Amino acid sequence: MFLGEHRHVLDEKGRLTIPARFREELGSPFILTRGLDGSLFAYPLSAWRTLERRLRSLPFTRRDVRAFTRLLFAGAVEVEPDRQGRISIPPNLAAYAGLAKNVVVVGVSARVEIWDEARWEAYVAEGEAKYTDLAESLIDLGLDEGWEESGADVP
Repeated sequence: MFLGEHRHVLDEKGRLTIPARFREELGSPFILTRGLDGSLFAYPLSAWRTLERRLRSLPFTRRDVRAFTRLLFAGAVEVEPDRQGRISIPPNLAAYAGLAKNVVVVGVSARVEIWDEARWEAYVAEGEAKYTDLAESLIDLGLDEGWEESGADVP
């Protein structure tokens, strides 16, 4: 599982150092693609294959399925960290995410997200203002179901 946020600076060649803990779990190579909210997503190959299978199971006759799948897969590349743990981010993906210099690498459960630092800080500030409302929405979607069996308190 990927957790936490790590701040890095792109080097003069536009390479990003992936945190060692994330590199280990991402494996090599891994998939880098367009994310949501102006970020990039990085997936271990096994998680990418699962996502690919799930997307293939959706009805391709739906316009939204075709559009999302096209953009996700067209932007996807296999990347392999070098010996120092750096990856080269393709120019189209760097432009999509607005990556210039300061970057935040965020662990989000089964994936890693890569954000421009200013964009990430704005996103967090907005999200923190409505964090309680977001949590309540997840409870409405069933997040609290099954907690009793686990013996854990409902968050």
